[in-house]
Amino acid sequence: MPDRMPLPLRVAQAACLLVFALSSTLCLALTPEPLNITDEQKETTAEIVQSLHKHHYRDQDINDELSQKFLENYLQTLDPGKSYFVEKDISEFNKHAKQFDDDFQKGQLQFAFDIYERYRNRFIARTQSALALLQDKEHEFDFEVEESLLVDRDKASWPADDDAAQELWRKRVKADVLNLKLAGKTVDEAREVLSKRYKNQARRMSQQTGEDAFNAVINAFTMLYDPHTNYLSPRTLENFNINMSLSLEGIGAMLQSEDEYTKVVRLIPAGPADKQGQLKPADRIVGVGQGKDGEIVDVVGWRLDEVVDLIRGKKDSTVRLEVLPAKAAAGSTTHIVSIKRDKVKLEEQAARKAVFELSDETEQSYKIGVIDIPTFYMDFEAYRNRDPNYKSTTRDVFKLLGELAAENVDGIIVDLRNNGGGSLHEATQLTDLFIDQGPVVQIRQTNQLISRNYRSHSKAVYRGPIVVLINRLSASASEIFAGAIQDYGRGIIVGSQSFGKGSVQSLQPLQHGQLKITESKFYRVSGDSTQHRGVLPDIELPELIDPDDVGESSYDYALPWDNIHAVKHDRYYDIAKLLPAIDARHRERIATDPDFIFLAQEQDLVNANASRDSISLREKTRLTEKDQLEQQLLSLENTRRKTKGLPPYKSYEEISGETSAEDETEADPEAQAMDTGPEDIDPSKDPFLTEAGYILLDFIRGTNSEDAPKVANF
Repeated sequence: MPDRMPLPLRVAQAACLLVFALSSTLCLALTPEPLNITDEQKETTAEIVQSLHKHHYRDQDINDELSQKFLENYLQTLDPGKSYFVEKDISEFNKHAKQFDDDFQKGQLQFAFDIYERYRNRFIARTQSALALLQDKEHEFDFEVEESLLVDRDKASWPADDDAAQELWRKRVKADVLNLKLAGKTVDEAREVLSKRYKNQARRMSQQTGEDAFNAVINAFTMLYDPHTNYLSPRTLENFNINMSLSLEGIGAMLQSEDEYTKVVRLIPAGPADKQGQLKPADRIVGVGQGKDGEIVDVVGWRLDEVVDLIRGKKDSTVRLEVLPAKAAAGSTTHIVSIKRDKVKLEEQAARKAVFELSDETEQSYKIGVIDIPTFYMDFEAYRNRDPNYKSTTRDVFKLLGELAAENVDGIIVDLRNNGGGSLHEATQLTDLFIDQGPVVQIRQTNQLISRNYRSHSKAVYRGPIVVLINRLSASASEIFAGAIQDYGRGIIVGSQSFGKGSVQSLQPLQHGQLKITESKFYRVSGDSTQHRGVLPDIELPELIDPDDVGESSYDYALPWDNIHAVKHDRYYDIAKLLPAIDARHRERIATDPDFIFLAQEQDLVNANASRDSISLREKTRLTEKDQLEQQLLSLENTRRKTKGLPPYKSYEEISGETSAEDETEADPEAQAMDTGPEDIDPSKDPFLTEAGYILLDFIRGTNSEDAPKVANF
């Protein structure tokens, strides 16, 4: 039988559910802040509704259907794990599901605030209940009984009543204790860590104000239009402006709240986290510590702005992040990432080049040029001051093209992996270096007017074969450039489906805060939108980032893909005619390449392990699962090493140790402070870049053959 909650403890927990000001060893003395609604918030609500109706790109009626969607989204935002509310709460809320459209147009917020108040009370009650269980020394967790916890609760029902909710929370607490036990802590140490977590969560929730409730309500509503339309409160706006100006030092990462975690959305190229190398997109930050040995503060359940405040700090100081990896298997342990805080330096985001050689099967050697572009940048201040040497992506790439021409390269790879975009002007100007005169991108406004003013105005600077390398984190301006190169038949797009960020936002001032609102969409010269679908590669490489976790299509209520009329444009190479032979050779290579074989098998293994919707609460079962996974990963790595003529590892711990040793310079904050710039471009350590080089080589040979397609106007 599973460990049951003793009757005295159940009575004490019931008291916690009802009396939040009770002071005892089981319950914190908490007096929740009142959730007051201000006249300013009422006026701002009506103002936002009107602005969305008039100016948002998505034209949708504000009616009962939208009201019902709001309630669903609001509840999902507040309680994504369906662990606080019970069925009775949901039934009560659903009786009012059609009133929010009328309420918000009139600036009325009371019932939406009432739901938030219920959520706050339930949250405090559940955490108090968990705290009571942890602090009861008479209660022993039985890790020998076979029972499980459903962790993927998207399709689960709400708990039927408080008893069902209590049982769910008993299992959650037990799972938390077991996770820490598997990470090396004793049960008593785990009780202490988790008690501190739940105390902090309950205390922080009790300190929530009407402004917090207002933020939750309004953003649950704006999200129904698209995920990039947000209400920015004065406090949020301050953080937004800091992020835009980089006026405070941090780690160079874009973060968002997801369930109870702080999730890494993107790393800023050449930023501290990017250079350190261990933090990855979709990782979840569960703790933050200051300095080399400061206490790690548990931040599970914290507001995003509070986590950001902990991560920010003085330049050259160290922050330590406790991280749960993106694809962590159920019950995986966390690891610590130490990062030296710094500003993102413009010069370290600059485009850079490299040259390497490849040989075909006849041993003929080819020189392959690489231009790595981390972001689309422009020094606007220097440009406005008429500085003739102002920095920009296009100006830097222009110089690099000249240098590569002097080195007699046979073709060029433009590497846009992880490039999240930037200046639209620069994306257009960069395209100008590779095509003759013609349109680059179309923009359709809310009023359906289409602008085609972003054009290439001069002759191409570089006319040789090119490959554009993209991945899931190539977004916005990167997609405009890659899409134009593809539509013009100017080169081959290699990699994986890009992010799909094809919308444009503007900031509108409000009575209280500002509204970031989507007002237009990008369209390629072919007429296809980059929104949602992104750019699809001509030649696919394995994707290391799960598109279900990262990318526009992973967001609820993202604007859909669509298309408009194409605009007249040239076609340079008949890429479609060349692709079958190039793709066939590509598939032959990666089918026998040890790095790609390893990556594919590792991804399959990790994905299968992470896709389970429940976890065992039996310690022996979890240890067996952990050992099996580590042995499978060890076997895969040793197969790869044998194929490459490298000595095998003896244990999984040796793999981890080797990885740490190889990354020692990046992982050491002191060494990181001495870092002079981004890591060198090295194809020998980058199988994706090497394969892109072979694809470019095949492209070069195809265009040089006797039956090569004609090059139009080039």
